Amino acid sequence: MNSEQATVLVKDILTGIVPDADFGPIGPDTDFRQALELDSLDFLSFVEQLSEQAHCRLDEDDYARLTTLGSSTELLIERTASGD
Repeated sequence: MNSEQATVLVKDILTGIVPDADFGPIGPDTDFRQALELDSLDFLSFVEQLSEQAHCRLDEDDYARLTTLGSSTELLIERTASGD
């Protein structure tokens, strides 16, 4: 998975959870959990869907890296490249 594919996947999943999500003001280092007002259940749904659609394992230790577009994209690229 490349950077563009990973970013599109993250945004698509977030849009499914928050249909009116506006990514205009959300930069690569913006905490999207806060910007999109995701609660705990929304975030868990995001993690589960991301893991399923990217075909990679995401553990609780990864949650800190799943809060910005940039770090989420980096993590997906790492995991899909290594087959984790």
